[in-house]
Amino acid sequence: MNRSFTSFPIKDFQQIKLQMLNWCNQFNICCFLDSQQYPSSLQRFECLLAAGSIHSLQLQAGADVFPQLRTFYEKHGDWLFGHLGYDLKNGLEPLVSEHSDGIGFPDLFFYVPEVIIQLSGDTISIGSLGADHDKVYQEIMATAVPVVKTRQEGLVIHPRLERDEYLQVIRDLQQHILRGDCYEINYCQEFYATDAVIDPLSVCLSLGKASPNPFAAYYKMNNRYLVCASPERYLKKEGDRLFSQPIKGTWQRDTANQEADVRNREQLYHSAKDRSENVMVVDLVRNDLSKVCTEGSVQVDELFGIYSFPQVHQMISTVSGQLREDVHFMDALRHTFPMGSMTGAPKRRVMELIEKYEKTRRGIFSGSVGYITPEEDFDFNVVIRSILYNGDTGYLSFQAGSGITFYSDPEGEYEECLLKAAAIKKVLGA
Repeated sequence: MNRSFTSFPIKDFQQIKLQMLNWCNQFNICCFLDSQQYPSSLQRFECLLAAGSIHSLQLQAGADVFPQLRTFYEKHGDWLFGHLGYDLKNGLEPLVSEHSDGIGFPDLFFYVPEVIIQLSGDTISIGSLGADHDKVYQEIMATAVPVVKTRQEGLVIHPRLERDEYLQVIRDLQQHILRGDCYEINYCQEFYATDAVIDPLSVCLSLGKASPNPFAAYYKMNNRYLVCASPERYLKKEGDRLFSQPIKGTWQRDTANQEADVRNREQLYHSAKDRSENVMVVDLVRNDLSKVCTEGSVQVDELFGIYSFPQVHQMISTVSGQLREDVHFMDALRHTFPMGSMTGAPKRRVMELIEKYEKTRRGIFSGSVGYITPEEDFDFNVVIRSILYNGDTGYLSFQAGSGITFYSDPEGEYEECLLKAAAIKKVLGA
């Protein structure tokens, strides 16, 4: 059965978006992807919702994960939504992950949704495999706008690493760089709470208001939640073109002083350290794409682009290439995952060092959430600036990291992590 879509006019985009979020939360499985209305020629949808699961595929890391995902996709020939966890690396390389994971998302999960909803400026389009579109539309219109709790009560956030321990790890990593083990490494630290009781939907709305970013997501898998305010695209396929937009380089905003804010933006653009990190990850992405793209087609569309978000300025580059005719689109994911901005270079060695020096398993963090269309197009984000929550155990977690080079200032890297975590802590009221 082919999935059909019916479009309905809307008057209030923001209100309908909130009603959609509240409506989808009744399902055990749902995924809400929100571009926060950022203008971009690469953004196909402003908001995309996938509610309920007709068929699903859940896997742990292994060499056959992507072939199984391909088989699942070809069997159903429909839209898929889901995630790729960071630890899929263990099936792509001879690697292991032995740290604890308090959240418990599987390494890979994709599903065929019961209902798909596309929201644009003045239209809502509802697609299903048989459901009454008018009934779904009326249900959404009758759904209340969710009430946002300004504070989640009783949360005490703990750092997984104390400051001095973090600084020593950075110095140890710089010794690895000095010895030639790697050039740059993305190192992350976890902040966590136990026995947490939160309203994930309310947290999602609060985070979206405090830090509206173009690859935001609300992702629910039974009683596990991802609340994501990511600014970064991992990989997009449109036709035979692949696009990756790695971020390396972060500078604090000063929205109270426009002149100072402009200076911060200029300082980021001219920062030798940030340019060095950025060009390293661009080279890594170019190398990854060259494995699946037509020879000579991989190009850097933009280098050192500076983009301003509510909390920070970011340095973003865009790399693209033409997928080879003899390469299945699923192999584009397999050969580029995990994304270079969350590992470093060379990729395999830094993933070994990440396992050695980080204290918790990344899980879905620094993985990706997104969708695949029946036309074999896809778009996936990078899961950063995110809150993870296990409603069964009350474990709450978020991680923050930065790219470490030999010239990194350990104190500065620590402050960068705190800057990235500040919006999340504020949202949680902890």
